Amino acid sequence: MLTVENVAVRRANTLALEGITLSLAQGRTLAVVGESGAGKSTLIGAILGLVPCAAGEIAWAGEPVRTYRPSLVMQEPRRAFNPRLSLRRSVCEPLVAQGLPRDEARLSRLCQGLEIQPDLLDRLPSQVSIGQAQRVGILRALIASPPLVLFDEPLSALDAVTQKHTARLIAELQSEEGFAALIVTHDLGYAAAYADEIAVLKAGKIVEGGPTAAFIDRPQTEYGKSLRNAAFALGALEQVA
Repeated sequence: MLTVENVAVRRANTLALEGITLSLAQGRTLAVVGESGAGKSTLIGAILGLVPCAAGEIAWAGEPVRTYRPSLVMQEPRRAFNPRLSLRRSVCEPLVAQGLPRDEARLSRLCQGLEIQPDLLDRLPSQVSIGQAQRVGILRALIASPPLVLFDEPLSALDAVTQKHTARLIAELQSEEGFAALIVTHDLGYAAAYADEIAVLKAGKIVEGGPTAAFIDRPQTEYGKSLRNAAFALGALEQVA
């Protein structure tokens, strides 16, 4: 289980995150939603150990964050890869970094689950579509069987049709693999469709959270209501229902 307890992150003289407390069990999905600048990407950085915490603790199964290896799916898929390396080499980087052997059967199975043609991995990042690059990014995140996968706005660079398709593939693979998923997103429709719980982040603080269905039915704060109402007005919640 991922536990984030009373975490604060300071940038210059300002608290970018303050009093953040979250938990996420194996196999479950937590969506952290909020507008741009709320601190969502800072939270991802803190969980990855890339951003130092001024206070609080982050742990997986009771162990400090540095002892486990969460994976990240980035917002801009092509920028996630070295432009000079084939996608296949980039996909295998987590295995090399952890001293793990390459499992061709697992690679083939994940490619099938993500609808990636094997020969696509021999191309450079510039030679594939954004949707293909994002699916390869998910493949790389899963190749070393991580217990926790962090998704930083994983659908925002994709068109509407590809968004829906990619979200379904992620959900299917999570069901098979059993990893915990933490999604940070401004897309409440996506969160409502796939997350077990939602936490609402505003100006670096969690202002409310709980089971997804309860939040969609009865937000407890004015900010939560505004997010929910805006999603309904845009048709985002109806589109993913």
